[in-house]
Amino acid sequence: MIRLEQEKAEDWWEVEALYDLCFAPGREALSSYRLRDGVAPVAPLCLTARDEDGTLAAAIRYWPVRVGGATEALLLGPVAVHPTRQGEGLGALLIQDSLARARAGGWERVMLVGDAPYYSRFGFERLAGVEMPPPTNPDRVLGIALTEGAWDGITGKVERAE
Repeated sequence: MIRLEQEKAEDWWEVEALYDLCFAPGREALSSYRLRDGVAPVAPLCLTARDEDGTLAAAIRYWPVRVGGATEALLLGPVAVHPTRQGEGLGALLIQDSLARARAGGWERVMLVGDAPYYSRFGFERLAGVEMPPPTNPDRVLGIALTEGAWDGITGKVERAE
């Protein structure tokens, strides 16, 4: 049995250790991290998945960003599943649950940098005209509208939320 909960302050370093385990060294040099520097995550959407004995199995975080100077969006990521728990659907569980929470919380759009074949099953599509800071492959800039047409006509650079 897996228990999803909002990440607590005392979970921070355990979640960071999971991200270190799951991602390449230097992950914090990625352009998406520049958008997170000095910005608080969107706490209600930052979730942990723990098994019955309390062991951290997976985690997901979200950050506010602006697109084209003014449009608010959520930046999903990182999402990670412990290597011993991969293939169990925990990443999908976290993504689906957190997107439902984002929609219920009044957010209209979510974006990420990731693999289209994986994220398309959740409804993410390439965001043409939305520019992540370099170096980012534009084919990996994906988004999902949580309300009808929320990405229609939205273009421009992705910037930190202030």
